[in-house]
Amino acid sequence: MATNMAHLSCSFRLSVLVLFLIVSLFFFAFVHIPVLTMPLCVFVFVRVTLLHRIRVACTGADMTRDKEQSMDDQSPAVVRKGIDVTPNKDGGVCKVVKKWGEDGDRPMIGDKVTVHYTGKLLNGKKFDSSMDRKKAFTFSLGKGQVIKGLDIGVSSMQRGERCILLCKPEYAYGPAGCPPKIPPNAMLQFEVELLSFKGELLTDDGGITRRIKVKGEGYNNPNDGSTVHVHLEGYCGERLFDSRDVHFVVGESEDMGVPLGVDRAMEKMQKGECCMLYLKPKYGFGKEGRAQYKIGPNSDLVYEVTLINFEKAKESWELGLKEKLDFSAGAKQKGTQYFKAGCYLQAVVQYQRIVSWLEMEFVGKEQQQTVQNFLLVAQLNMAMCYLRLKEYALVVENCNKVLELDEKNEKALYRRGEARLFRNEFNLAMSDFKLVLQVNPSNRAARSQVSICQRKIREHHEMDKKTYANMFQKFAEHDVKVWNNILQPEWTAFKIAICSLLGMYNMNQHTTLRLLGGRV
Repeated sequence: MATNMAHLSCSFRLSVLVLFLIVSLFFFAFVHIPVLTMPLCVFVFVRVTLLHRIRVACTGADMTRDKEQSMDDQSPAVVRKGIDVTPNKDGGVCKVVKKWGEDGDRPMIGDKVTVHYTGKLLNGKKFDSSMDRKKAFTFSLGKGQVIKGLDIGVSSMQRGERCILLCKPEYAYGPAGCPPKIPPNAMLQFEVELLSFKGELLTDDGGITRRIKVKGEGYNNPNDGSTVHVHLEGYCGERLFDSRDVHFVVGESEDMGVPLGVDRAMEKMQKGECCMLYLKPKYGFGKEGRAQYKIGPNSDLVYEVTLINFEKAKESWELGLKEKLDFSAGAKQKGTQYFKAGCYLQAVVQYQRIVSWLEMEFVGKEQQQTVQNFLLVAQLNMAMCYLRLKEYALVVENCNKVLELDEKNEKALYRRGEARLFRNEFNLAMSDFKLVLQVNPSNRAARSQVSICQRKIREHHEMDKKTYANMFQKFAEHDVKVWNNILQPEWTAFKIAICSLLGMYNMNQHTTLRLLGGRV
């Protein structure tokens, strides 16, 4: 009411002053009293301008207050209509669905989610928007990469869903705010659309995907060699084939019939965590399958894994040299056991342990040879495992490391040559096999491989000749075809036209033919 009276009073005074200005101008123009009228006009003009600015300021402030009031009126409506999606139901994040998503799964902790969003203060002022940038926003859910309210709100959504999220300050930026755009203790409103989500990849080749159902405690993880106690449920398609509590040593899960993918995921988990693991055949039971569980070759598997408890192993820096050498001997034996069983990736894990323990170990001359022998065996055996796995780049990498320690190592040169031969690098492979013969001239396998490389090089050259010959033949045929179908008719027509023109100047036929280089 007071605001309305202030508006009325301001308007009345402004109207009176405008009328006075008009009258003054009339006297100045017709009655000719310039001495009194001009100062008066200036005074009136200045005062009217000031009052007008004051009125605009008052009106703007009132409009802002009205807008704030409007948004304040809306926020209880969002709370009334919305769903409290906070785990402890304290009303910190309320959601109103504007468009329902697809039925089915919702994102889990650790998933890569992609969203479009617009964030506003309660007065309607926009502070951020992926829509304005025309680029969707991707983040890992539940990892603290966004405010707590968005983590909670997005985890409740389905693919394709669009909703309003109203986040209290404790689920947004709290007492500190986020200057200059977000003031302290600000309640925020987000409009969010969930475009897509997918699980967290634990390996570079995409062979293990994790989706966390229940977050674990703290930040401590099992390390390689830890003893873990887990509950497993394994699925092949819709069929449950394994359900049990089991203890195993990380890196040696094969001893308990647990696939490598579960073993490798252990180092990413925390105590109490429950997650879904999606395993490609390489990290499941491979091309052999597992008759015990009636799993066929090259089957994808899904495991629900709960880490109940674990006991960490000593880190490398906590071990003395004697312990490292003893453990290396055990790992070498275990790796050989896995290799003979055809579990090549499991064998690689054992040999990698030896390298991690001894690679950076500085010892005296009397123990240097022992350490070097373990490293040579580990890296040579890894090269052999990768040969069987057809990971030829890794074969070359491990052989190169051996040759850094022993440049005339016969096995390293031979295995590197094999890998290069499989990669069709025939000249490089032949060079390696010739180096083998320099080290050991009686190596029949290397001599045979040199012959194979020479034959492959000849075959490759013959193939290149045929390819290029066919290519040139096709070019020639194409040129003839173009001449016969396009260029020759045009050239004939051109000659006829020239003959007609020359005939106008009474040239005889012989001269015409000579100029055109032949018969028409």
